[in-house]
Amino acid sequence: MLKQDSATYRGFRNPGIRLTEDLSPQLAAAYGSRIPTLLPAIHAFDKAHIVMLVECSLLSRAHGAALLRALRTMEGEGVVQVRSKVGGGLHSGEQYLIRKLGEEIGGRIHLARSSGDLSSVSMNVTQRGKLLELMRGVNALRRTLIDLSRQHTGTILPGYSFGQQAQPMTLAHLWLSWAATLERDFERLHGTYGRINRSAAGAAIMVGSEFPVDRKRTAELLGFDAVHENCADAILELTNDDSLEVPAMVSILYHSLAKWADDLINWSTSEYSFVDIPDRYCGTSSIMMQKKNVVGPAEVKGGAAEALGGFVVAYHGLKGPTGMPVTERYHACEILWKVSDSAVRDLAWFQELLPALVINKPHMREQSWRGWATVTDLAGALVTVCDLPWRSAHQIVGIAVRLCEERDLGPADITPALLDEAAQLYHGKPAGLDQDTISRTLEPERFIAARILQGGPAKEESLRQADVFEGNLVAHEALVAGIDGRLAASAAKLEAAVDALLAAEGA
Repeated sequence: MLKQDSATYRGFRNPGIRLTEDLSPQLAAAYGSRIPTLLPAIHAFDKAHIVMLVECSLLSRAHGAALLRALRTMEGEGVVQVRSKVGGGLHSGEQYLIRKLGEEIGGRIHLARSSGDLSSVSMNVTQRGKLLELMRGVNALRRTLIDLSRQHTGTILPGYSFGQQAQPMTLAHLWLSWAATLERDFERLHGTYGRINRSAAGAAIMVGSEFPVDRKRTAELLGFDAVHENCADAILELTNDDSLEVPAMVSILYHSLAKWADDLINWSTSEYSFVDIPDRYCGTSSIMMQKKNVVGPAEVKGGAAEALGGFVVAYHGLKGPTGMPVTERYHACEILWKVSDSAVRDLAWFQELLPALVINKPHMREQSWRGWATVTDLAGALVTVCDLPWRSAHQIVGIAVRLCEERDLGPADITPALLDEAAQLYHGKPAGLDQDTISRTLEPERFIAARILQGGPAKEESLRQADVFEGNLVAHEALVAGIDGRLAASAAKLEAAVDALLAAEGA
């Protein structure tokens, strides 16, 4: 007799049924190592599926109660630990239940279900959890940046373009741009969450089942916002663009984090000397005793590289003809869990580090105009005071900068005579600006204060932007709180349904 002894049940892939050999131990170990992260989601699906089967009269109340009672016992012992020990991967629940209750009862859990929807549901539940952690981390860093920006509306630093000094800005202006980027990251993550949080339960492997299951009920108990309308679209072996979207969003988020990490590394160098990074984020050299190596931001850059690599793995692991094996998806998701956790860690790291930076305000202010960064407004003065066309003013000031560079002069050395000389070289007429106008125009504080346009760095405008970004943040924090509330309510609804079924059977 080929039927297994229930006490030692090894799963449906047993030699003598369809196949003649056990799975290679190496393959079994590799597959099993990628499943533990999914086990809490699989456990919830097992319970919700049993409740739904009972409510649809596809499973007797007595059998349903026995199955749920056994799963509750498993919870007392530790879901991940017990399922990992029992084995069976996606089907660890069935394996446990058959060993516990025999195939007559335990073998009923898999009715109208497949590895396809088991895999898709558990992956989507796990992915949505990672997305929620990322959204919380993004929002926490946004709040830190907005709070810091209000404190640094007068902290002037050089802005750079093509690696060269461009125009002065404030630290508030720069950090508000980071907050704006993170706002878009949140919107991308939230949009992805909506596409991920759809239930494949009941889709089986592509066409569902002839048994009259209630897909919406299972989705409700598992906290999904909706079901996939098409059963083929629900299954990762056939359609998996939504699972490709998550690693794409993580890599986009990390792209910005790595860029900001580079900024902090540059700012901390002797050449910049804009900030001092606390020692707790640094290492030193085993030979160069003077070194203070900024290791925190370097970790972020490494995480960003890994995130991009994870997206490439996901892209190739999830592509292929419809219906072909996509066991590579487990490789993709294994990397996704890691890079998502790393991104949450690094978001928290930025949140801790930025307020702790020691900022060299006088030096940043001095550097913000020494590299000719304010001469744009000198050309502006030629337009407003002398009524020159912008292009003529632009060319005259460009000549003046060249003359100063050739004569080893700086912005403080520009005089009416030098500017007149530049104007004469350009169009044969003097410029006509006095020294007071020239000097005042080149001051970085005046340069910043003049940018009162929407999006500019002037103090009042930066404070307005901070209020706008905070309003959007509050709305986004409410979105996350709403999701948390709905998921908690669904989890409570599932437990209540289990309690009711057990109570009805006198458990």
